[in-house]
Amino acid sequence: MYELNEKIRDLVPYEPIAGEYPVRLDANESFLPLPEEVRDRIAKAAAQTAFNRYPDPLSREVTEAFAAYYGISPELVTAGNGSDELISILCSAFLMKGEAMMVILPDFSMYQFYASISEGRVVTCGKREDLTIDVDAVVEKAKAENVRMIVFSNPCNPTSLGLAREEVRRLIRSVEALVVLDEAYMDFWDQSLLNEVEEYDNLVILRTCSKAIGMAALRLGFAVSSPRLTRVLRAVKSPYNVNSLSQAVGTLVLGEREWEQQARAQIVESRQSLQKTLVRMQEEHPGTFSLYESCTNFVFLKTDRAESIFRGLLQRGIAIRHMGGYLRVTAGNEEENAAFLRAFGELIAEEETQ
Repeated sequence: MYELNEKIRDLVPYEPIAGEYPVRLDANESFLPLPEEVRDRIAKAAAQTAFNRYPDPLSREVTEAFAAYYGISPELVTAGNGSDELISILCSAFLMKGEAMMVILPDFSMYQFYASISEGRVVTCGKREDLTIDVDAVVEKAKAENVRMIVFSNPCNPTSLGLAREEVRRLIRSVEALVVLDEAYMDFWDQSLLNEVEEYDNLVILRTCSKAIGMAALRLGFAVSSPRLTRVLRAVKSPYNVNSLSQAVGTLVLGEREWEQQARAQIVESRQSLQKTLVRMQEEHPGTFSLYESCTNFVFLKTDRAESIFRGLLQRGIAIRHMGGYLRVTAGNEEENAAFLRAFGELIAEEETQ
């Protein structure tokens, strides 16, 4: 029998929460569908797509649309089949076998996965007790471990917390490693370094269309970096990595700036409303859970009842994310938020009487 090597032998496929749940608040997607007129234009674009031809290998139109959306040069942008592909490319291209990549835990779990598949050595640095990043500790460990790459999300998934722009700058300037800054949730905050990327020769910023822009189905992401790093990324990626439909739809939707701004405001309003109600519940039920101040489209809370609350929500048809002693809840529409808050309140009350 063919023998699998040790780096893949025990891997299992990624699976979201299985089952049908009327309320899905587990994946940090946008709850807003695209406007009908935009969907009509997408249908026309799909009908005009040359399905018998390969897509543009450099994804020029959608790259230009993304650059225009954020006010940067398209010469700094590399398109990818989701941010995940770009993380995989970065690990395989910039890490030699055995070289160290640092992650700052807790953070997005796929960083470690792609480093391991690329036969990199994963170095972990913990966060403070309040889940904030200690930049001095990161820099110290990066130097001690001869780290070649540091990857972290800002704002952070799953903690919902953000590291201020000046602290990120200090981290980048203090290390010789390549810093991969995943700004997947930065559309909900105001501390991006996107417009400063050319000032650093060791910085790659990742952006996604799956969150605020509301195109999770497309799997469309972008890397923004100096011209030198961009040339490398474009050279090492697969030639036709972003399919023609994703390019066409992405170009259309990124041109809908007014709708995107309105959608973002609605999502932030939903999260603020969710957080405000949870703060009140926290005051009414002291000691049952603690809530973190979110910079994202989700809320993150800590409770020693996380497992039972998670199971109780599933039984009520509501899916959220459970992570040890923590729960992550995506901001949904008004009805979804109300359903979660009602069920969450019932479960907390039940726990208090036991």
